[in-house]
Amino acid sequence: MAFPHRRAVIGAGLAASALGLSACGRSEAPVDEQGRVRLRFATDWRAQAEHGGFYQALASGAYGARNLNVQIIQGGPGVNVPQLLASGAVELGMGSNSFIPLNLVAEGAPVKAVAAYFQKDPQVLIAHPDPALEGIADLAGRPFLLATASRDAFWVWLRARYGFTDDQVRTYTFNPAPFLADERAVQQGYLTSEPYTIEQVGGFEPRVFLLADEGYPSYACMVLAPNAFARDNDEALRAFIAASAEGWHDYLNGDPAEADALIMADNPEMTAEVLAQAREALRENQIVQGGDAAIMGIGAMTEDRWRDFFAVTSEAGVYPQALDWREAFTLEYLPGRG
Repeated sequence: MAFPHRRAVIGAGLAASALGLSACGRSEAPVDEQGRVRLRFATDWRAQAEHGGFYQALASGAYGARNLNVQIIQGGPGVNVPQLLASGAVELGMGSNSFIPLNLVAEGAPVKAVAAYFQKDPQVLIAHPDPALEGIADLAGRPFLLATASRDAFWVWLRARYGFTDDQVRTYTFNPAPFLADERAVQQGYLTSEPYTIEQVGGFEPRVFLLADEGYPSYACMVLAPNAFARDNDEALRAFIAASAEGWHDYLNGDPAEADALIMADNPEMTAEVLAQAREALRENQIVQGGDAAIMGIGAMTEDRWRDFFAVTSEAGVYPQALDWREAFTLEYLPGRG
């Protein structure tokens, strides 16, 4: 069974001119016949529990109560969220990790992260059960099955943190067979997906290391907004961020049935069982409501966290030291700001 990777690092290699984004000109969102602001929001993959808070806000009427008419446009293979933003096909998009906004800054594209609904990036390393494995450092010398995009993403952090070397890397083809066949192999994955599937296919509970719990500073499940759109639709953007936070709270702590129904309608391959285990993983690991969100509210970001991420990645040579990393995000539209 193959695992198509839904968290590829996109945005690199898209020059500002190619993106077609400009900070100039007006960019008011359209209004429907009832006077509600219409917002199209592109996710990073097919509908799933990792998008549950947005579907919950749609199902519960949290968006409608704030005078918004929101359409969720699910992603999939070949869908590039920055390109959708650039073409005007959507007003808002999802950023899967902190590399994406920084990649856009590096390319000169005027887009910022305006909220982060995952305080922890759910990226994991998966290993076979082994009592000798007490932490990630114990994976030294083992083969790592990584997607090409991952080598320029969290692998950069792993190398810097643990001294791993590139000769450990093997190509991950999104098929678990090589991992299952090699008891020393380490495979990348997503907390809410691959560990569950490996358990079902392999018949054992794998050892799972959540990188965020080891200090990996990336955000995930971010909302990206073009600068001009944010400037010209201040009220609507604040409403979307607040309604989405309400949706995430209710999806994890209330009844998710209506949101799950919308998810499965958009993505018929999704099942109630997969949604339930993913939601539990999000809740147990405090992906949404932990960290700064526990104090500042769901969707919170901080400048210190972005500084830490840029420090790690720039020191590893991913970005030039002179890059203005503060252009990757804004705290202006979060609840309690402005």
